[in-house]
Formats: sequence, structure tokens, C-alpha cells
Amino acid sequence: MSEFTRRLPVYLLLDISGSMQGEPIEALKNGISALLTELKSDPQALETAYLSVITFNSTARQLTPLTELMLFTEPELRAAGATALGAALSLLAECIEFEVKKSSPTQKGDWKPLVFILTDGAPTDDWQGGLSALRRAGAANIIACAAGAVADTKVLKEITPNVVMMNSSGAGDLARFFTWVSASVKITSKAFDAKPGGLELPPPPQGFIIVP
Repeated sequence: MSEFTRRLPVYLLLDISGSMQGEPIEALKNGISALLTELKSDPQALETAYLSVITFNSTARQLTPLTELMLFTEPELRAAGATALGAALSLLAECIEFEVKKSSPTQKGDWKPLVFILTDGAPTDDWQGGLSALRRAGAANIIACAAGAVADTKVLKEITPNVVMMNSSGAGDLARFFTWVSASVKITSKAFDAKPGGLELPPPPQGFIIVP
């Protein structure tokens, strides 16, 4: 990467709590693999998009730091534990602080980060504290997806106005989610040239509901 290339940081915050055991966790693995394949096939995304994976269950971990697509290694995912969404938001704030390049008087920094949150439950920790930390870290375009009826959409709406809900955390819905993520990254990587910092999303997949 040349020093003049502005990166599009893309963070995936993925719920790997105990309720994601079985088919859902396998679908997450397949979804990340499909996302990589799709983005690598798009020249603009390949040049600008950098990807990070943060998982949360009883704790939050950044499994993959912000990495260019060609060097990205798919992380190991295992489902267990609770739903520490607040810890994930706090960790995301730290990652944005240290990984995303800020603008200076002589050079523009990275584009505004694009964050996708996927959860099938309700937070089991201090999510409001995590949200406060994230807001202090700077601006990000955040999209949240509630996987199934048990997911707490009210909390997600506090985090971001961009919330969609899918029927379940089954393989079919998760595959459609990651296809939508890849389309969103492609559109965003192209749109920034015309609309710096703006967010343009494709229509959500069939069967997904935009939470008002």
C-alpha cells in the first residue's frame, strides 16, 4: 500500500455466544470465506478495503487486526459463553483509535470505518459504557443485524439507526447477510470518491426487515 492510499476500514463484530453453536457458527465461517472471495474479485474493494474481525461471547477479542484482503487469514470461531456486546464496542473503540489513520495538515487519513454488528441475543454486560467509549473514539458508519426474534433490536437502535432484522441465525439467512455485507463494502468503496464519508447501502436481502 502506498502512503497516499486511503483505506476503507471494515470491522465485523460477530456474536459467538453459546446460542450460536452448531449451524450458525459454521455459517459464520462460511460467510467470512464468501465475503473474502467477493471482495477480492472487486478491484476497488481489493485496493481500499481492510478487514478486521472482533468476536464477543463472555469476553471480546480482536481475532484479526485490520488487514488488507490479500493477506487476510480466516479466523477460528468457536461458540460458547454469554453476550458481551459492551466489551466488543469498547474493544472496537480501541481498535479504531490505534488502527485507523487520522487526517493531518499534510495528508488525508483513512475513510470513516464501516462496522457490521451481528448478534442473536441481548447484551449481558454494560453495553452503554461500551457505546460511550465508541463515540469518544470518533465517527464510524455502523450497521447492526439482529439474527432472529430474540435479538434485542432496541439496544441495537441505540447504537445505530441502521438496523436490519433477519428471521433466524440459520445458514441461509447468514449467507444472505454476508452477501449483503460484501455488496455494502463494494458500494461504499466506490461511493466515497463521490460522497466522502457518506453511507450508501444496497437494499437488504429478501426477508430481512429494516427496523424503524
